[in-house]
Amino acid sequence: MAAQFGRRVVKGAATTAVAALAVAALSASQAPGVTDTPQGRQSADSQPSPDANADGSATGNSPYYTDLPPLNSPTPSPSAGGGTPGATGDAAAGIPATVLDAYKKAETSLGQSKPGCKLPWQLLAAIGKVESGQARGGKVDANGTATPAILGPVLDGNGFARITDTDGGAYDGDTTHDRAVGPMQFIPSTWAWAGRDGNDDGKKDPNNIYDAALAAGHYLCRFDWDLSDRADLRRAILSYNNSTEYLNTVLSWLEYYRKGTHEVPDGTGTLPSSRSDGGNGSSSSPTPTSPRTTTPSGRPQGGGSTSPSPTPPSDTPTPPPTTTPPASSKPTPTETVDHLEDAGTAKLTATAGDTFGERIATRAETKAGKTVGKVRVRFTIVGDTDAAFTGGESVATVVTNSAGVATAPALKAGEKTGGFTVRATVVGRAVSGLDYAATVTARQADALARTTDTALTCVPGGEFADQVEVKATYKGAAADRVAATATLIKAADDATENDKGPYFKDADGKTVRTLAGLKTGANGLLKLPRLYADDTAGTYLLRITTTGGATLTVELKVAAAAS
Repeated sequence: MAAQFGRRVVKGAATTAVAALAVAALSASQAPGVTDTPQGRQSADSQPSPDANADGSATGNSPYYTDLPPLNSPTPSPSAGGGTPGATGDAAAGIPATVLDAYKKAETSLGQSKPGCKLPWQLLAAIGKVESGQARGGKVDANGTATPAILGPVLDGNGFARITDTDGGAYDGDTTHDRAVGPMQFIPSTWAWAGRDGNDDGKKDPNNIYDAALAAGHYLCRFDWDLSDRADLRRAILSYNNSTEYLNTVLSWLEYYRKGTHEVPDGTGTLPSSRSDGGNGSSSSPTPTSPRTTTPSGRPQGGGSTSPSPTPPSDTPTPPPTTTPPASSKPTPTETVDHLEDAGTAKLTATAGDTFGERIATRAETKAGKTVGKVRVRFTIVGDTDAAFTGGESVATVVTNSAGVATAPALKAGEKTGGFTVRATVVGRAVSGLDYAATVTARQADALARTTDTALTCVPGGEFADQVEVKATYKGAAADRVAATATLIKAADDATENDKGPYFKDADGKTVRTLAGLKTGANGLLKLPRLYADDTAGTYLLRITTTGGATLTVELKVAAAAS
């Protein structure tokens, strides 16, 4: 059984409105880079503006903690990385040991796999603070798994977004609607493609801080964003939760953690006290009020008001609701989708290493053929291929526009040649997927030329002074990583391997007259190993061929030295 993360409560009209304004103002004042216009409104670049290809948000725009960092800057840790055991500071600024370790390991991993993203662990810490209070103050087991599980409120449209079940309850225990899950609060449909195994235990568990931190890092880096760039940083944070206040709060904690932090034992971290939905965040899992029974007169027993009110904090797990939505509820756009149609995608073919010139476009339609906007379409690369979408991901989720069309991110071919499939499906809707066939062809060259015109000569039994170097081009441009073969042939019209004359040596020093598996390097250059000559004088031919049909025949002469 998993503990609920919280329920939305009705805010007091006057008091909460004032508090919200105060929090927003303080967020803006503390967040680096947030500016105000003379009229007091935030500048345009502080408004939510996620990438058009973003999946709405990682969290389904679920509630989050709004507490701001302490006003006093933390005392820098002795080490440059921060988080040194024994360092001291405000309790609210401390990060539980296992949680901090997970953030730093994720930074190291992303530094190797996506160095251009420049992900700082402090950003993960800032998001983790805002999403779950650092896994509820570090309530994790020895493997880093939150105990009990962390679940956001039911996304049933009652004060939140309405997202019908996408995982059969596998992650959130709810087979009717989705809920954000784990320390980094991923909704199941996002975790399905963004999930990672951060602790190498063979599982992708959104409730494990190592898995969740690594997944959050990949999510923030998925569009080749450079997080050292202010604009890209803001886009990435807004794609996680599309709210200006959320952006400001995360930026505030990011700036705070960059100045230094300290490690605290697991389970002793301070849980935030304020939430964006008006709930009390002083505990990990507010429990709903006890069910009321009704007397024949229709009045509730036990007294008290029937109006919603904040509930006392508790860690008692609460089962997810099993009721279905009212029959009268208006269907969401997703629920109206009957099928997917191709939106004019042309043939998908690319040379290895190149970006496909065509982008996949899919249109969501009702049974009557009417287009449906605001529907999440997931594109998944299927098959034995190393092709990937922008950012290196094999899955991308895109929201359909007003014309009902979702356009997948640019698709880049890997080095594996052959065919594969990109499958489009509707997130949260069991309708047939739409498959797009794609083909990766081998790198090619249509011309070969020597880089010098020096004559290649050798005395019998000697070695050629110069090595053969050629340049491969394709349509006039350098052709790098093109497969090539070099063979000493018998004659111009006989490509059979020669059994005498010049030769190469293998690693063991044995005679070799055919070299296969060669590849051109940078700028299309290919330099062959040194050539040797046996005792037979004469004129010989070396033929080099590449994928794509480029061929070059080079003349070699073996003759006694002039007296």
